[in-house]
Amino acid sequence: MTELDLRGLRCPLPALHTARRLAEMTAGETLIVLADDPLAAIDIAHLCRTEGHDFVEQRQADEGGRFVIVAGGA
Repeated sequence: MTELDLRGLRCPLPALHTARRLAEMTAGETLIVLADDPLAAIDIAHLCRTEGHDFVEQRQADEGGRFVIVAGGA
């Protein structure tokens, strides 16, 4: 499991950094992304749909969002 803290970055950077990290991962590995940009939830969910990753969980808190993604074999 890998954690990627992207708090403080604004669109489109959270999605770009997430895509880059997922491309380096093996299928089945879990990535946890922390991001406080309001558009990150939309962008990261779209990234997962289009690139074949499993968007497992999304939680919102005062400090931002926490996204759990399982890397696909794309």
